[in-house]
Amino acid sequence: MPSASDPTTVAVPPAGAVTARRSLDRVLQVTAIVLLAAAVLAFPSLAPNPYVLSAGVVVLNYAVLSTSWNFVGGFTGYISLGHGALAGLGGYGTALLVTKAGLPSFVALAVAALLVAALAVPIGFAALRVRGASFVIVSIALVLILLLVFQSWASLTGGSRGLVVPRPFPDLLRPEHHRVFYYLFTGLLALALLAWWVVDRSRFGLGLKAIREDEDKAEALGTPTFAYKLVVFVVSAGFTALGGGLYALWFGDLDPVFQFSILTGSYLVLMALLGGVRNLFGPLVGALVVGIGLEYFKVEFGDTQLHLVATGLLLALVVLFMPDGVLPAIGSLLGRMRPAQNSIREITAAQLRQQRATAAGAPVAREPVDAAAGTAGTRAQSTEERA
Repeated sequence: MPSASDPTTVAVPPAGAVTARRSLDRVLQVTAIVLLAAAVLAFPSLAPNPYVLSAGVVVLNYAVLSTSWNFVGGFTGYISLGHGALAGLGGYGTALLVTKAGLPSFVALAVAALLVAALAVPIGFAALRVRGASFVIVSIALVLILLLVFQSWASLTGGSRGLVVPRPFPDLLRPEHHRVFYYLFTGLLALALLAWWVVDRSRFGLGLKAIREDEDKAEALGTPTFAYKLVVFVVSAGFTALGGGLYALWFGDLDPVFQFSILTGSYLVLMALLGGVRNLFGPLVGALVVGIGLEYFKVEFGDTQLHLVATGLLLALVVLFMPDGVLPAIGSLLGRMRPAQNSIREITAAQLRQQRATAAGAPVAREPVDAAAGTAGTRAQSTEERA
């Protein structure tokens, strides 16, 4: 058994280098967030025409909905294709409360979101008891059932004729209307991102991640898995309904075929997976890529179905080369570009204990060492080791 004076070879990363790297990472992250926020806020002033501005509103709507989806998909790993139905419920709920109940537009938006969140409780009780492919099938069934209901109930929803939603700002011209709703969607996106960030750093979020990694093991360790899943599903439904209701107030015309479409839910899943579901800004990046791609391909191939083919090819290329998402791929690339900063130093066990105690702020009783060990301890040699 080695004594306290025996020289021990220990990998000791320089504390200054580790601190500097963390500080640099933090500065880069903050800088990227500030630049992204500045670009988003400046976009209405840079948009060359109202159509481009309206496309920006559509992309932000996708970002809100995919971030809302990420509460379920990112934390629990459950893949839901039914969030398009929740967005449709939010849109129709807002529209009906305005047209039938006479509520002010944004009061109707808040009430509709609360109603959809309440409706998500019984839906969650039924859907969250199954997993994997069964959960996906249940979410698809929800979309199809609501599509049939809202198409058939023409006396209330307008059926295939659609439902016209009064504009909340009737005195504004169309470009100013787009600008106002662009900033409203930006505020809603910021609120959804903040809520996701808070959940991610909470004990509740830790339980959700345990469900994602191994639900059976998490339940065996005492995590109330069904309650956690139900709560996060309700939160996700509320934000999704807000996004759908705000879209209804902006667009002003609702169609059941579009509002309750399987494609909408599929787009949300693809956006989140494309950007990275375990990353705060993953769905936002995915919405930028897919949303801009969809708008461009619709302009180029809008009279045919080629815009769907082009979008599918774009997603296939990205998923093929970035299977974990864009942001994890960029992070991995930056990590490979950094030089290795590990070092190997020969120190005694006593010195190693003293360094650890000093870092922890505890007093250390120095042990006597012989002259040979002391000479060996003071003769610290460090060599740079490259990975």
